[in-house]
Amino acid sequence: MNLKRFWWWLPFGKVPEIDAGAFHARLQATPPPRVLDVRTVGEWERSHIAGSINIPLTELKQGLSALSADKSTPIVALCRSARRSIPAVRYLKRRGFQQVCQLQGGMRAWWKA
Repeated sequence: MNLKRFWWWLPFGKVPEIDAGAFHARLQATPPPRVLDVRTVGEWERSHIAGSINIPLTELKQGLSALSADKSTPIVALCRSARRSIPAVRYLKRRGFQQVCQLQGGMRAWWKA
């Protein structure tokens, strides 16, 4: 397997997280964090958090400029079950973003809360 091509393939391990309740509270803050949804376009179209930016994980390297955020702006990455967001958080941190975490449990936790 070409790991450079499939850099997102190993979604295991720990990254900083925020639970759904704390995330909801942060969304009410001024300014709220940027919300990066790394699910597919179809998943995002069916259900998403208002104001989120959809960049599928497999397109994150090419779509990074869509975040248009200062690298000190807080970013919360999410996916359906908090697997695809792990490599997204790692990639953003390697690219110099300072305050990046994932939504613990992903959209499943968000829907449940």
